[in-house]
Amino acid sequence: MKPPVHGTPRLMRAINDRAALRILLEKGPLTRPELSELTGLSKPTAFQLLARLQEAGLVVNDGVRAGQPGRTAEVYRVNAAAAYVAALDVTPERIDVQVADITGAVVGAAGSPAPSPMGGGLVGQLREAVEAARPPGPLRRVVIGVQGAVDPTTGRLDHATAADMPGWQIPDLVPTLGDGLGVTVDVENDVNLVALAEQAHGAAADCPDFVLLWAGEGLGAALVIGGRLHRGFFGGAGEVGYMPVPGAATALDGGRFSHHGYQALAGGPAVRDLLRSYGVQGADFQESMAMAVRLAEGTGRAAEEAVAGLRTVAARVALGLATIASVVDPGLVVLAGGLVSAGGERLRDLVERELRALDVGRLRVRLSAVRGNPVLVGAMDLALARVRDEVFGQVTRDGGPASTGH
Repeated sequence: MKPPVHGTPRLMRAINDRAALRILLEKGPLTRPELSELTGLSKPTAFQLLARLQEAGLVVNDGVRAGQPGRTAEVYRVNAAAAYVAALDVTPERIDVQVADITGAVVGAAGSPAPSPMGGGLVGQLREAVEAARPPGPLRRVVIGVQGAVDPTTGRLDHATAADMPGWQIPDLVPTLGDGLGVTVDVENDVNLVALAEQAHGAAADCPDFVLLWAGEGLGAALVIGGRLHRGFFGGAGEVGYMPVPGAATALDGGRFSHHGYQALAGGPAVRDLLRSYGVQGADFQESMAMAVRLAEGTGRAAEEAVAGLRTVAARVALGLATIASVVDPGLVVLAGGLVSAGGERLRDLVERELRALDVGRLRVRLSAVRGNPVLVGAMDLALARVRDEVFGQVTRDGGPASTGH
């Protein structure tokens, strides 16, 4: 039997420091006695801890709290200026940016049409987008959500063509962007980021094994297994747009990027064309779906056709989900994207019914519950988690103050 491993004083300080900083983030500002009670540390130890974190620039005095029994107590909070991060959602049409301090408070935002790939180069475009959000200080980390995924074996953006993401097809993408922007950069698949947002704040908060399906102009999925995002060996887990499904052509019929697979069956253009065949004449897939839902609430021939069209759309969506579920065995599917926002509860209910018919009856189906831009929400969560781990651990690794970004 191995002897028990005892923590060194340095290790115990590191554990206590991180615990105190997490509590201050979640419940602060706090007095020393409050922090002592919430961490289980003695008051002298809490006093030493706060002094150490103040010296490191991670905690600052936030004034005093009066009006309670006993003497006036000093209040402490996490130093918001200890680090700044940026989250970007980059599409062929737009670049949206948010900047936050280490507490998660958004301190800057900007959005603009994506510039021409011929002007300024990719790094210059991203730098201008970030500068437009006016960060209060140097950034410690940037997380960028994009269509496609970086293949870790090649360093290139895969599952996205030059038409999808112009200017992004360069070698060593992540190091190149990091060097150009002068900050640590992560490039993450946008649907993966939506899944992280749903896991932290939305419909998947109570399920460690779930699939998020993004149904819009294109189709994409994210897989969370055992509470962890699964990216796959080549970074392409969840790239289901071209997944072979019954009733659709395959890559054998027209090549890798031809109109085939799940995308050809249930992507936005396919849904628009399908609903038109049922008499629903929307300009695009979102308008067609919303119109079908409205018509289905009425009576008469138009309502019957709309109901039949919605059932067919749901059957196509469910077919792909059943294929995914047979391999991953998730407890939950979260539906997100433009098709889902237009179809709402009616589409969700029909998809769930179709899954039961396909003998996937125990799989719950929920609508996305994250407000705002879910790609930015997920990117910000990821940026904050990584920079907090880095900054909160620096004082105990270095034995001295952490950089405050000034």
